[in-house]
This record gives sequence, structure tokens and C-alpha cells, in this order.
Amino acid sequence: MKLGVLTVAFFCLVMSLSGCITEKIEEQKIDDGGVIVPEEYVWEDDGELTIVTYDVYGITPEMIEEFENRTDYEVTILKLDDAGSVLSHLLQHQDNQVADLAIGLDNTYLPIALDYDVLWQHSADVNNVSAGILNELQTPYAAPFDHGYICINYDKSIIDGENYTVPTSLWDLTSSEFSGKVAIPSPETSSPGRAFMLSTINYFANDEDNSTDWTDWWSAMASNDATITSGWSEAYETHYTGGYGEWTEGYIGDANFVVSYCHSPGVESYFNENWTKSAALDLENYAFHQIEFASAIKGGNLDAASSFIEYLLSYEINSQMPVTNYMYSVLENTTLPETYGYLNNTLVPRSPVYMEYSDIAANMNDWLQSWNSAMVDA
Repeated sequence: MKLGVLTVAFFCLVMSLSGCITEKIEEQKIDDGGVIVPEEYVWEDDGELTIVTYDVYGITPEMIEEFENRTDYEVTILKLDDAGSVLSHLLQHQDNQVADLAIGLDNTYLPIALDYDVLWQHSADVNNVSAGILNELQTPYAAPFDHGYICINYDKSIIDGENYTVPTSLWDLTSSEFSGKVAIPSPETSSPGRAFMLSTINYFANDEDNSTDWTDWWSAMASNDATITSGWSEAYETHYTGGYGEWTEGYIGDANFVVSYCHSPGVESYFNENWTKSAALDLENYAFHQIEFASAIKGGNLDAASSFIEYLLSYEINSQMPVTNYMYSVLENTTLPETYGYLNNTLVPRSPVYMEYSDIAANMNDWLQSWNSAMVDA
């Protein structure tokens, strides 16, 4: 098995040493499926592929081994904490990248990577990706590999119609009965958390109350003792009472509401053989459509990166995303499984939130500063 997971320090040392050996430098212009790679792209195809990612469940050792057997590329995985860490890694190594392919940047982080010019156009064929996803893509510098909608999930077992009722607006969660009962991953460190922050920006820009905005809601949530976590896993597994976290080490179970995905209750049902006590909150204008991407890194092995992207988008791999990575497949004519209530317990949002990459890149720093101020000043 040629799959390796290395620490950052050791990985950088290995790459600095191996970088002294060059078999060949190629200049290529590729026209594959309508994608033209500029002639000035120069890279080394040394038979190796280094992937920087976070803990993407769908990238399994078996999947990597099969890719290696088919292509003869030797794959090394540099696994970081989250999507934010992947972006930070790309920016820190901007002038001397140590990886060829980045997997896991979503549409809240990708615009920043594009703004810093750390990616290359890939040459993978994406014609089997659904037209709707491609219409949202907005760039040839990334290939979508999964997607989902960000929602607040809640524990149905606490809803009794007296002490607790299902919230009908985000403002309801700021009331005293929900004090300390909501867990949210931080937009500073988490891609679902960042997507949810964008959800609130859209939600409060479209509500009927013009006297308050999204930062007022966040301040109210902070005052209501909302739990802000470093990432999705901590929010969902450690704090949420409605999911599988109660069977995991370190479970606290103090939050009946959590920011996750609209299909997370479906995942719970699937793995519990058609049973779940979790549901997604159905509100208008708040379910951000998150897309995760694979991107060729500027200066890396473009042949290897494009080859893996195409493999990731193959039907045999991508159609299984709902059960391997617990996200929607991006392929045309695919959906969630009906088995064990996966599809039946999934909320399809009425009015999903979409944002232009240019808006995200231009405003993200200001939004994060405003969010931080709202939480600190509460």
C-alpha cells in the first residue's frame, strides 16, 4: 500500500529533499472537454501525487489504492484539520507549494484561493457533472465533487408543544428557552460555520424587520449562551443531543440544536435502519448551498491532479458520495438513497442561498470581522 499520511513538518522535509530530483519538465497545452490549460503552465510529472485535504470520509485508503493501481501514480495524503487549514496551507506555501491537489475547499473558501492565484485550471472531463452544479461553478479552476445544504438540525424528542416548540424564525432561537441549547461551528475555522454565517447574512437581508441585521442576531445568540465550536465534528458529535454523538467519546450532549446539513437527519436514519430523532429546521432564505471542490495546485503535477479529479468524478466513486462522504453526489441523474429513510428524512430547502464568488472574496474579511465584533460585544 503506497498511501502515506504525514505530519506537516516531516512532509515538508521530505518534499524539500525529493525536490532536488527532476525527471522531466513538460510544457503542455491541453484541450480536454473544452478546458484549455494555458501554454505557460510548467510542471513536473514525476509519477507522484500529493493531496492536501482534511478528513474527507469519501477519500478512503481503498479508493486511493485502486487509483494507484490504475494509474501507477504514488499517492501521499497530507491531512489537515479542516477546509480552513487547507486554504491556510495553500497561502503559506504560495511561492513553494508542496502538494499537487487540494480537496475540500468549498464555495466559501475557494474564492479566497482564486483571489490569491494559488490554483491552476485542471484538464479533467466534468461533462458528467449536473448542469445545475456546473452553472454555479463560476470558475475553471476547480471541480465540484460533492454538495449539500446547510441547515439547523434539532432534536425532535424535546418538542412537546409546551416547553419547546419548533422555531419558525432564527430569532426564536434567541429566546430564553433555548439558552445554551444551540451549537454552531465557528465561521473563522469551519466551512459549515462559514456557510451558515453567509446564510444569516442572506436571511436577515430578506426578512421583514429593517431595524436589525445579521450581526444583531449573532450578538443575541452570544448573549443567549450559544456554543461556538472550532468545527462541525465538535458541534455535532460532542454537543448535539439528536445525533450519533451520544455513542462517541467525549460526548457532552448539552445542545438540542446544531448547525449541520439539511440531509443530516437522513444520514442518521440510514445508519439507524430507518430511525432518527433528528430533523432539519425548514425556514426560507437560510439554507446555504455548499459545494466542495478538488483543485489543481499551481506549480504541482497537473497531470496527476487532473487524473485524480477525473477518477473522483467517475460514476463508481461519485455516485457513492451519499454513503461514503455523507453528501450529495454532483453527477447528473443522481440523488440520495431511499434505503432506510435516507431520502425521506432529508429536507429539501424551499429557497436555498447562493452567492457570487466575487462577493464572497470581496467581503469575507469584513464579514468575519463584523461577526467577531458581534460576538465579543454581546
